[in-house]
Parts: sequence; C-alpha cells; structure tokens
Amino acid sequence: QVQLVESGGGLVQAGGSLRLDCAASGRTFSSYAMGWFRQAPGKEREFVASISWNGGRTYYADSVKGRFTISRDNAKNTVYLQMNSLKPEDTAVYYCSYYSGAYPPRSWSQYDYWGQGTQVTVSS
Repeated sequence: QVQLVESGGGLVQAGGSLRLDCAASGRTFSSYAMGWFRQAPGKEREFVASISWNGGRTYYADSVKGRFTISRDNAKNTVYLQMNSLKPEDTAVYYCSYYSGAYPPRSWSQYDYWGQGTQVTVSS
C-alpha cells in the first residue's frame, strides 16, 4: 500500500503561483514514476504532468507546458508541482498519483495509487 498526501492548494489570483507537494509513504518511492492530474467540476480527470523514477524524464499537458514544473526529491519521498502564471481555467482539484513502474503512463487509469486531492482555485 502507498499513501499519498497532497498539500499546497488554495485560492490565488490569475497570474499568481502555487506549489503543490505530495508526500508518499508505505512503499519504495524512488523507483517509481509519479504524476499529477486534475479534475474540474463537470469535467473528466485530465493529465497535468508526470515524472520518471529519477526525475530524468518529465511530461506535460500542452495546456500547462511552460507554466508548470514537476520535480521530485527522492530523499524526502515527495513530488512537487510548481504552478506559475495561473489562469482561471486551471481551477480544479489536483491529484497526485503513483505508478508501479519507472516511467509514467499517460492514462490516469493505469496509475496504482491516488491522493485525496487538493483544491486549486484561480480567480480572475
């Protein structure tokens, strides 16, 4: 079992920044890929970003490329999502996810564990 706890969400004005943290416990963290997804009301869960086991490969949705940065600290069992130049359309619940493989899949359905989510609200 893996437990994932997100933090760092909140309310921010358009153009502002937030950093989301996801702390993992219960299983080896450093060998496995991690991802961030989001879900807005009435919409399907969508991919935001993902990172390979050692941080050597990162992937981003086109909608966040150049504004968001995913990173990880394996010594702290934590993955981060730095979000800059936030837009109202970034408003959603953001979920951290864990995949039992070294390189991340793109489909949310292939991830093995999920956090409880953290709300990000961007006001215009």
